[in-house]
Amino acid sequence: MRATTPPVKPWYREPWPWLLMLAPLAAVVMGVVMLTLAVRSNDGLVVDDYYQQGLAINQTLERQRRAAKLAVRVGLDFSDGQIIATLDQRGARSEAMLLTLVHPTRAGRDRQVLLVPRGGGTYAGALATPGRGRWHVVLEDADRTWRLSGLWEVGQRSVRLAAETPAGE
Repeated sequence: MRATTPPVKPWYREPWPWLLMLAPLAAVVMGVVMLTLAVRSNDGLVVDDYYQQGLAINQTLERQRRAAKLAVRVGLDFSDGQIIATLDQRGARSEAMLLTLVHPTRAGRDRQVLLVPRGGGTYAGALATPGRGRWHVVLEDADRTWRLSGLWEVGQRSVRLAAETPAGE
């Protein structure tokens, strides 16, 4: 009896060449996906004029020192699309205050709210919920003579901001 050999299949009918090609094909697909993300997304962390940004930090620190000297304290209450700020320092009264919600990584998502006085040291403004996550809160008087900052986690009903002397002093 004579041994018969099975017929030879063409290469494309074998599973091994396809398995070996799978890894390079996945790398090419992921490369195209990453290139698309890099081209379409905005890198909000890079600034064009870093020197001017550095100079602005000195002005910010001076406003924080001024808030510490005035002992400014503010309670922020977030409810039903409205922000109510209660100012605890009488010498720091202002015609209005500017609240800025700064997204930690995307400058395009930052929001500003003008808080107008309602009497009795309270200020109010409207704000649609900015989405989930943690936001940096910056509060300044209308004349930009003092500045407070802190963190707000969406869902928190209130945040307390108090002036601190800038680090290194």
